[in-house]
Amino acid sequence: EDGETMELEINLQIDKGFSSHLESGWLKPVVREVIKTLDLTLPVEVSLVITGAERVQKLNKEYRGKDEPTDVLAFAMMDDTDEEKPFVIPPDGVLHLGEVVVSYPQAVQQAKELGHSVEQEVAWLVVHGILHLLGYDHRQPDEEEKMRAKEREIMAEIHRLKEK
Repeated sequence: EDGETMELEINLQIDKGFSSHLESGWLKPVVREVIKTLDLTLPVEVSLVITGAERVQKLNKEYRGKDEPTDVLAFAMMDDTDEEKPFVIPPDGVLHLGEVVVSYPQAVQQAKELGHSVEQEVAWLVVHGILHLLGYDHRQPDEEEKMRAKEREIMAEIHRLKEK
């Protein structure tokens, strides 16, 4: 093997109408980099959905009670009630993280506002969403700083990969 012992299953769904705008081949390495940077050794499964603003707004209303568009939603499969043992090994030995849902139109808008590529914005949203699945949060200033630092670290690795 090529030194890659990590098992990673990524269920990728790009809704109709967005697949022509998005080259899906680079999304999996983004997810792989998050998992690698966080040193997760178990086989990992994560779902990634790239969709429209309406679907994201509907999910945001349904699950978070916020009837407004947003850029990324994360639906964790793990119960994070026990802070001491965040990862309980599931019976099948696979860590099912959950699902990250990215609003492609929102990513396009934010990329324009921030002056970088849509690809970079989608990558950042995917990283942000997966960190949420793993229990990272940004409700408190200290939590936010930890999460932002981890995002920057992972995005730097992703940029390095792209330059190779």
